[in-house]
Parts: sequence; C-alpha cells; structure tokens
Amino acid sequence: MERGNQTPFAALVPELSCSDFVVSRAFYVDVLGFNIRYERPEHQFAYLQLGSAQIMIEQVNGNWETGPMEQPFGRGINFQIEIDDAKTLSSQILSSGYCLFRKLTTSWHRENDIEHGQDEFLILDPDGYLLRFATSIGTRPWNPNQQESSDSHTR
Repeated sequence: MERGNQTPFAALVPELSCSDFVVSRAFYVDVLGFNIRYERPEHQFAYLQLGSAQIMIEQVNGNWETGPMEQPFGRGINFQIEIDDAKTLSSQILSSGYCLFRKLTTSWHRENDIEHGQDEFLILDPDGYLLRFATSIGTRPWNPNQQESSDSHTR
C-alpha cells in the first residue's frame, strides 16, 4: 500500500503495546533514530519508520491483549531491523547512556550453501521488546569443515 510519494507501507508491520507511550516514543525517536511517519496523539499511537523498517507503538489499551500484560513484553521474539550502519548506531546508543542486551558482533547465518554476514547488536526497548539492529557485510561460501563457519544464531 502506498500513500503519496512516501515509502510504501510494509506488508508486515508489528504493533507494539507500550506501558508508557511517551517514554517509548522518545526511545524510538530520540535514541534509535526512527522517524514519525504519522501519529494520533489522542490515541497515544505512532507509526514509525527507520529506513524501510516500520513499526507501530501504542499505549496499552485493552484492545489487543490475549492474556495478562506482564513485562518484559514480547517474550520469545526479537525484531531484526536492517540498517545502513549498526556500528554507528551502537556507539550513539552507548553514548546516550543506554546499555545493550548484546554488544556489537559479527554473525554469519547459513542459507543452503552460502553464509550471510552481518554486524549486529541487540537492545531492549523500555517494555522489554528485543530489537536486533543489523548491517549486511556480504556473503561467503559455506564450508562445512570450518568450525567457526557459522555461529549459533539461526534465521
């Protein structure tokens, strides 16, 4: 779906419930660098975008809960967000006084006979959603005889 001359809306856009919309909005915009595509302040809702990655955040409102909302929210899921420069964003976040869940590292993920490399780090948002920011560093042939060929991460 496309509106005007903006980037088209993604086919899958997670909507994250927030315990404190103002805190979450500030974290995503001021710390992580997301842009506000649009928002409805009267509903404590914002549609955010960073590059081609899109998410929605909204104050917990009783409309989407399928069970008790207990922190950390999003247990068992991490959202990979592909960006141009994970190293720079990681440094900016650390300079802001925030801690990373997993420090910047290089990971290789096998897809059949090739491996995709990426620099990546993980951070928890204010409600405990796990965000993985990643920058592609290219591909290489998979070598099943090389122990460090692939890390333990899967995709």
